[in-house]
Amino acid sequence: VRVLTMDFIEGRKATDLSPITRVEIDGAGLGDQLFRAYLKQILVDGFLHADPHPGNVYLTPDAHLALFDLGMVLHIDPDLQQKLLRLILSISEGESAEAAAAVLDMAETGEEFDRAAFQRQVFEVVSRHQNAKVEEIELGKVILQTARSCAECGVRLPSELGMVGQTLLKLDRVGRVLAPAFKPNDSIRQNALRSMRRGVMSGFSLAKLFQSAVEARDFLAGLPGRVNRVLDSVSGNGLEIKVRAFDETRLMEGFQKVANRITLGLILAALIIGAALLMRIPTSFRILGYPGLAMIFFLSAAAGAGILIWRILMSDEHRRPKVR
Repeated sequence: VRVLTMDFIEGRKATDLSPITRVEIDGAGLGDQLFRAYLKQILVDGFLHADPHPGNVYLTPDAHLALFDLGMVLHIDPDLQQKLLRLILSISEGESAEAAAAVLDMAETGEEFDRAAFQRQVFEVVSRHQNAKVEEIELGKVILQTARSCAECGVRLPSELGMVGQTLLKLDRVGRVLAPAFKPNDSIRQNALRSMRRGVMSGFSLAKLFQSAVEARDFLAGLPGRVNRVLDSVSGNGLEIKVRAFDETRLMEGFQKVANRITLGLILAALIIGAALLMRIPTSFRILGYPGLAMIFFLSAAAGAGILIWRILMSDEHRRPKVR
């Protein structure tokens, strides 16, 4: 049974703060705390309040921030957390090439994927914001625009990335409401790695340490035997390294098949041209009322063409289109 527990929290919306209140509070400090909390949710907890628009962020009487409306949440797996950290830091630093690589690391590409066009669009998106000032980059907007570029270039991104982009876009707005001069990217650069280090340290446990020790023991126990086998193979000229970049036998068979068909096509063309020229030479030897030798050339060409068509249709390997 699941129970939704609710409690009353006194406060005012971040958008309803008067100018005097904004002067009295530490808006920049509150904005930094908000970004730090969300980076912890994204990079450490893997559980994210995904709707932090100004109406869901309240300022309590003791000058703390409270988040409301948990109707929209997001779960992020540990592997995606690592990739998001790389993407967030690369965008906040204005590094378009690294941002494109980070996106591709978490994406799926199809046959229609155009890598050059994708990298060019990501560069345009990141540099467009960087040209103003690095600290003025709207991280959420850049992530959403990058996701749009991915869709145009045949790249399929995890749905979580779009949700994270929308969340960060809303956070940018809340941060500027609390402090107009607040620089979200400065806060991200300062807190992202700190949050990730906290996540890494929290991942250590006695059980995992013991498991790693057992795996290291098994590796070291089997290492001498493996080394001896390799050295024995080297001394007896029995060490082989097989590298198969492609099936060269099948490739040569394909070349041979192409060459044979070109040659056969030339022979058939010569027979047809010869038959046409022999049609003009009078002779007593006739087939179906036409010059006999010309008809033999023509019928031979027709038979050869029929055999070639049959082999193309029946004996060649046809690849089925991949189902996406």
